[in-house]
Amino acid sequence: MAEQVVADLREKCATPPSLLCDVAAAMADEMCAGLGKEGGSRVQMLLSYVDKLPTGREEGLFYGLDLGGTNFRVLKVQLGGNDKHVISCESREVAIPPHLMSGSSSELFGFIASELAKFVADEEKGTSLSNEKTRKLGFTFSFPVRQRSVASGTLVKWTKAFSIEDAVGKDVVAELQTAMQKQGLDMHVAALINDAVGTLAGARYYDEDVVAGVIFGTGTNAAYVEKANAIPKWEGELPNSGEMVINMEWGNFYSCHLPVTEYDQALDSESLNPGEQIYEKLTSGMYLGEIVRRVLLKLSLQSGIFGEIDHTKLKTHFHLRTPHISAMHHDDTPNLKIVEEKLEEILEIASTSLETRKMVVEICDIVARRAARLAAAGLAGILKKLGRDGCVDKHRSVIAIDGGLFEHYAKFSKCLEATLYELLGEQSSKSVVIKHADDGSGIGAALIAASQSQCRNVE
Repeated sequence: MAEQVVADLREKCATPPSLLCDVAAAMADEMCAGLGKEGGSRVQMLLSYVDKLPTGREEGLFYGLDLGGTNFRVLKVQLGGNDKHVISCESREVAIPPHLMSGSSSELFGFIASELAKFVADEEKGTSLSNEKTRKLGFTFSFPVRQRSVASGTLVKWTKAFSIEDAVGKDVVAELQTAMQKQGLDMHVAALINDAVGTLAGARYYDEDVVAGVIFGTGTNAAYVEKANAIPKWEGELPNSGEMVINMEWGNFYSCHLPVTEYDQALDSESLNPGEQIYEKLTSGMYLGEIVRRVLLKLSLQSGIFGEIDHTKLKTHFHLRTPHISAMHHDDTPNLKIVEEKLEEILEIASTSLETRKMVVEICDIVARRAARLAAAGLAGILKKLGRDGCVDKHRSVIAIDGGLFEHYAKFSKCLEATLYELLGEQSSKSVVIKHADDGSGIGAALIAASQSQCRNVE
């Protein structure tokens, strides 16, 4: 019976190359539809209004603020132009008190501005910077916003652990700007971006062949550089650069080719956003542990493979997290000691046999492999849309990836890379490079503040 549950899972999660090619083609089609008209696709293809990415020539002092979860980071970056690049980068991480995540907008932004003011005061102590011209800040805000310019954006909705009702529909830049003024902090928000755009900018600063920035962490998203004349829904003058960074919001991608199981359907229908973010629910760190938990629960209830156990923990939603399944999946001890420990410690499943532990590892493998292969198909979709998936173009295409899932789950990232090269074929994959972009989102904000400020000076 237990073997049957695993065999069914393996079959339902299968991602043969032909299916992945269909997923990649569907992603490219949805990208075109989303660029064609507002609301034309489940993939929103939002204009970021970033039309100039950093080149490495930027000079001066810039600040960055990165808000995307339960912590935020503030950074001070000194740029030295062509030869020196980043001369120094100081940063500080601050935990947001939980009550501020569901309080009022002015309380949250007031707290952020006061911490930012403290950071600036500490950093500039004893220097002559304080009497110089207004400081420039890049703001990475990783929640859905509707932008009308590079330095403004209204909050569409909160995600993750935030629920500050009075901030929805407001311009988050104006909220921050007001809070900074109240603190007496002379700072101007030069750009509002999200973490995918930040990752793209941070990597492009060092390598002009970077075409996309992608996040595989708690959630997933991608941003890439599109030709401005390939965006039918763009209204108004085309930018001088002829380019525009698109924030895809690709977590909401869906295609009938996606291999969705009964476990995914149950997870989705019980989630906070049923029917939405299906691609994200199959590929991102927030959900992989939960899918495995649901499989283990069915396994236990139907086959009794774990013996007489208390199912309380195994029945608790999101109790098994992706770092737990990663630890079990990477267990290379001869008798799978780590799997044994995790099952007991997290799910209160004791005295498992080696056969049972092997089965648990296989379940982790099936779920993580499907995620990595579908993630690779998404990347192939972007390359296809850009016409960079064939071997005709010898130009390098670099994809910069950040996020905890990619960084810490080695079997996921290895499988993702191998799958992308499998889909592109031997010739094409020679010109495609996957780079781990560590901390793009923080420094990316400061770099975009720099490139936006400096191109304004030039114009």
